[in-house]
Amino acid sequence: MRTQKQGETSKQPILVIGLGAGFLVSIALIWLAAGEVLPTVAFSAGLAMLLLGGFVHSRMRSAPSSDGFVLPDWSVTVAAIEQPGVCIAITDRANRLACANELYTDWFGARHAPPSLPLDQVSLEQLAKLAREAWRDGTGSFPRLVSEDGANEWSAKVERAGRGDDYLVWRFELLRAEDMSAMMTDRVTGALGILLSRAGIEAAVVSADGAIKAASRGFADRASGDPAATLAGQDFVGQLRGDERGRIYFARDGRSGNPQTLVQVPLNDATSPTTKAADQGPSLMLLIDAGAGIGGAAETSGQAETPQLEALLSALPLGLAMTDRDGRFLFGNDAFLRAIGQEKQGLPQFPSDLVVREDKAALADTVRRMGRGPTSSVDLAVRLRGQPDEPISLGLAGVRGLGDAAVLLSLNDSTEETRLKRQVAQATKMQAVGQLAGGVAHDFNNVLTAIIGYCDLMLLRHTPGDSDYDDIQQIRANSNRAASLTRQLLAFSRQQTLRPEILQVPDVISEVSQLLKRLMGEKVSFTVRHDRDLGPVRADPQQLEQVIVNLAVNARDAIHSKGDGTGKLNLSTRRVSAADIRKSGSDIIPVADYTVLVVQDSGGGIPPEMLGKIFEPFFTTKDQGKGTGLGLSTVYGIVKQSGGFIFAENIDGAKGKPEGARFIVYLPVYQGEMPAQASKVDAPAEASKWSAGGRILLVEDEDMVRAVAERALTRAGYEVTCAADGDEGLSQIATGGVFDLVVSDVVMPGMDGPAMAREIRKVNSIQPILFMSGYAEEQLRRDIDIANFGFIAKPFSVDQISKKVGEVLQQARINA
Repeated sequence: MRTQKQGETSKQPILVIGLGAGFLVSIALIWLAAGEVLPTVAFSAGLAMLLLGGFVHSRMRSAPSSDGFVLPDWSVTVAAIEQPGVCIAITDRANRLACANELYTDWFGARHAPPSLPLDQVSLEQLAKLAREAWRDGTGSFPRLVSEDGANEWSAKVERAGRGDDYLVWRFELLRAEDMSAMMTDRVTGALGILLSRAGIEAAVVSADGAIKAASRGFADRASGDPAATLAGQDFVGQLRGDERGRIYFARDGRSGNPQTLVQVPLNDATSPTTKAADQGPSLMLLIDAGAGIGGAAETSGQAETPQLEALLSALPLGLAMTDRDGRFLFGNDAFLRAIGQEKQGLPQFPSDLVVREDKAALADTVRRMGRGPTSSVDLAVRLRGQPDEPISLGLAGVRGLGDAAVLLSLNDSTEETRLKRQVAQATKMQAVGQLAGGVAHDFNNVLTAIIGYCDLMLLRHTPGDSDYDDIQQIRANSNRAASLTRQLLAFSRQQTLRPEILQVPDVISEVSQLLKRLMGEKVSFTVRHDRDLGPVRADPQQLEQVIVNLAVNARDAIHSKGDGTGKLNLSTRRVSAADIRKSGSDIIPVADYTVLVVQDSGGGIPPEMLGKIFEPFFTTKDQGKGTGLGLSTVYGIVKQSGGFIFAENIDGAKGKPEGARFIVYLPVYQGEMPAQASKVDAPAEASKWSAGGRILLVEDEDMVRAVAERALTRAGYEVTCAADGDEGLSQIATGGVFDLVVSDVVMPGMDGPAMAREIRKVNSIQPILFMSGYAEEQLRRDIDIANFGFIAKPFSVDQISKKVGEVLQQARINA
């Protein structure tokens, strides 16, 4: 590059002389043609500017940058960062993606640039922190990032680069649940390799391109004559020789040595999104000496090799099994039995007995083909009978020279992973259904508010005995019934209004005991038992009563469904300490002290396939018309909104069949200060005496709700000004409107209620505000930072909103 610059510099005088000569000749020709001075001068100036601009442009194109480097060519950079297994991206100071290799676009997509990648919230925060560290310190790393769906994990490294340190170079590597290749590398070079060598089995871990990654000391001795020799990087096939009969020998021994039986065990991770075929990933290569039996005894029969191989497979952490040429199982290690869920039952006769009916033919045909054809390997997606909804990858490889063994089957033990996937899927589904139920209930509450309000207004014009009075009462009663259903939906979605108190669970059970005895009837034995030293809990007593009643009624129905209707219902409370939770090793319940409510019945239990669905709304096992399917979903929502946990399980009987069900509710013990005794003065009762009237600003986007509320407040003697949204309400204040109270909906298009209230409080810091909403009051107070506001839950009646407005105005007068 320096030589090129000197050559260009040497040509500059010649270029300048040529341009000058051309310029003078052009002026002379124009003078001769025009014969006047002015056109010649104008033409000369334009030509000079044109030549000067072209010269400067050519110099800028050919000139290097100030530090002697040409401008970057990103195509060259992309070609340089293409590395197998590592995804690389380069970003500038504005966090824009400058370039990335192909693996990066496969994993994250070209639309995402670090640190804004499709990761979970914790990983996004760590990645942003990592970027700040790299800009400040020059480098940074983080060991574990998790994708949004939790399916994949990566490690990340970043370093600052560029002539002006204007770029960040990101490197991401995929983490696997269990890297078999790395694990087997450590074991083969350690004690396991020595153990195998004593049994006449030499082992090596070989990469996809055939290079040795690691080898046992026995393999190194047989291949090179030096047990301490390092064979890493050498060609695996180069250490072996074959004859015309297909027998394999160590190259160093030649045909004078014992023939070897080669067994290939693929080390692919079938759970990884980058899983490749068995012959495209690392493998564990086992060379079994065909001329030596266990302990070194001479043995030429292939029958002696099978026990030797079984001992080897039992020591490996992979799920491995063997079949004969007819496809019958010969052996399966403990890891294989765990993976297929057959630890107690043992292996069936054929592999096809493990899978669902639709996969039997394909698996049986593959096993026969592997057992009788040339040696090869394949991965087959099948569904186990015990897990019909979750396909797994079953590896099959044909083997020869091992007596009866003809096919090697491999399967990863994914029991724990499957359990976690089910828990995540169930939690995600419950959250999605809860959001849907909450949204539907909120919108329906607006409709019910209008129906109930208009019924109240009509009842004011009709007296008992009127022909329409009973019809209006029926409409109102059914509307209240519908409102009860929406409250149950809001309870499930954890969006209902709770009035939590510090209480003892036995006190709540005592309040509802008489009701429960009447509900159970004479045929159901009802008993209650309490533990000692129970801690107080913070919950809504009415909602906790609802939990107990719903669970008891559900147990009664289960008992009656057995036939004669006789059975037992036991309610008990227990004290569970933080040490007990820690000892149980639960991944769901945080370590803390809990008061536990247990509801146990003898109703025959819950079908196992329904255990994961019983808390879903509208799911019921009762006959049509006998249940809404909201009982247990309401219990679930109340418990979760109270900060607790609920679990359902079957009680196994003597013959292994369920003889009942048990619901366990964990409520965290309240650790704060106990509240002071409530004042004997009933503030709401005093507030209800308000009769001074006042000016009300009513802000509601639903026309029907706004009309009902306006008529109710006007009838109560208030002067009401209406607004259809937050912007219109704020404009009423901005134009000089003075109001004694602002009554506003919470969720509105444009400016919502809390945003409008904050702007109003900037003008008048003591302006009384009353929010009306179908969502939970506790959630509203937690989400907004507005002090001293009232709340009324939808749906409300004409009388309820009138009284609530009076309470808020009376309280505002007392505070003033």
